[in-house]
Amino acid sequence: MEALLDLLRQLVTSPWVYLLIFGLTAVDAFFPAVPGEAAVITAAVFAADGAHPNLVAVIATAALGALIGDHISYAIGRGGGANRLARFPHGSRRRASSEWARRAVDRRGGLILTTSRYLPGGRTAVTLTMGAVRYPRRSFLLYDGIATTTWALYCGLLGYFGGLAFERHPIKGILAGIGLSVIVTLGIEGVRWLRRRAHRRAAARY
Repeated sequence: MEALLDLLRQLVTSPWVYLLIFGLTAVDAFFPAVPGEAAVITAAVFAADGAHPNLVAVIATAALGALIGDHISYAIGRGGGANRLARFPHGSRRRASSEWARRAVDRRGGLILTTSRYLPGGRTAVTLTMGAVRYPRRSFLLYDGIATTTWALYCGLLGYFGGLAFERHPIKGILAGIGLSVIVTLGIEGVRWLRRRAHRRAAARY
């Protein structure tokens, strides 16, 4: 355990940690298997001692990386997904589903994009879909800027307060921060599931 702690400390106190955070959060946006969120929380835990890394820089780097990654995902969807949607036959189930997605994004695109940022797989699906249905780039940039900034603040503060709470045991701080992140993710998914269930029941009555 001490060897792992020393390795983590050497990594996060290196100037290269910001480049690592940027890369991980960018790739995580369109390839959710990459632990971008865990990297931000881990760096923020070590930032709690007031030395290195710098918490503000960790948060800013994470937000920028996530923003770039989301735009890559959007571009992928806009390039390949839009062409696929256009080829769906009129009256087909897939065409109807794509039109429903387009209407949902047009009505609540900002809210959907902001909340999906806290769901590892959900944020990738939403940004790809927004690109595929050609959601306006300017609006995407605005709402994604809000989403990535609040997400980076959330991850950074989770790690920072975890580091303060477990000052002598940073591994526990990392586990606490990641654990709280998982709980929040499950909570958001639970609320979404309950809302979908309520909508299906309401639709079945009519």
